[in-house]
Amino acid sequence: MNRRNPQLNKNGELIHLLSIEGLPRSILTHILDTAANFVSVSDREVKKVPLLRGKSVFNLFFENSTRTRTTFEIAATRLSADVINLDIARSSALKGESLLDTIANLSAMAADLFVVRHGESGAPYLIAQHVAPHVHVINAGDGRHAHPTQGLLDMYTIRHFKKDFSNLSVAIVGDVLHSRVARSDIHALTTLGCPDVRVVGPKTLVPGDIAQMGVRVCNTLEEGIRGADVIIMLRLQSERMAGALLPSSQEFFNRFGLTPEKLQLAKPDAIVMHPGPINRGVEIDSAVVDGAQSVILPQVTYGIAVRMAVMGIVAGTLRQSHEAREAA
Repeated sequence: MNRRNPQLNKNGELIHLLSIEGLPRSILTHILDTAANFVSVSDREVKKVPLLRGKSVFNLFFENSTRTRTTFEIAATRLSADVINLDIARSSALKGESLLDTIANLSAMAADLFVVRHGESGAPYLIAQHVAPHVHVINAGDGRHAHPTQGLLDMYTIRHFKKDFSNLSVAIVGDVLHSRVARSDIHALTTLGCPDVRVVGPKTLVPGDIAQMGVRVCNTLEEGIRGADVIIMLRLQSERMAGALLPSSQEFFNRFGLTPEKLQLAKPDAIVMHPGPINRGVEIDSAVVDGAQSVILPQVTYGIAVRMAVMGIVAGTLRQSHEAREAA
């Protein structure tokens, strides 16, 4: 395994997707280009391609997430893989079995690919360090650390509607402090050459060192979205509202909620995104969710294609070496 980046093999090929951080632009572009070829699969009468036929994909969700798990399941099924969904949170973990014991037992069942969602940051890295060379790991969200496939589907959506990253202003709004999506989006946007990435939220919900990631911090929504091409609204988690970080969800909406009136500060053709699930009337007004500038539902559609691409690439059926991409 590559010691400098455990996601890559010695040839610079992607064998695990654990984080967007540290991946070269060429790999991100290869994933997005590959996903473009899969978007049309959903329009076919038979929505399947044989790339992962005979492979077993295990969805290991130690945290609940119906949307993410479902899109991974659909993606694997469309690649003709055998898909096994395990409710780990209610089984082995409660019986005291360690994470690595669980992985060892499932590996003995001839698993080829693990899709892992875990509340602890770094859990997918730990798993990737202990699986056999032919087994691959995809991070479906770990703690506050990363959610790389969400970041990639966000990039696919932006590229689809805006074509190019080189002149964009992108605002990421809301609870950045607890958001693994925000971190993945920031790493992806800066790697893909976006010159103006803004982080927008109350001081209590923006990490003090976030500017070191190459973003501009804005503590008012008006400043943050003025002239923006893309606005990514983050979910405000209800468990954060009761603490001292936030007086109330209503006050948050008054200051940082995206309404049709505030949206007029952005560019006329700005698109509005949200990773879901949406809290209508908390981080975003229903009129914006359902409005002409919202691309929230296309995000979900593109997410399936992006996850198909990631699975095909890490499993080796669509792999391309870093050197070959650089030469192309």
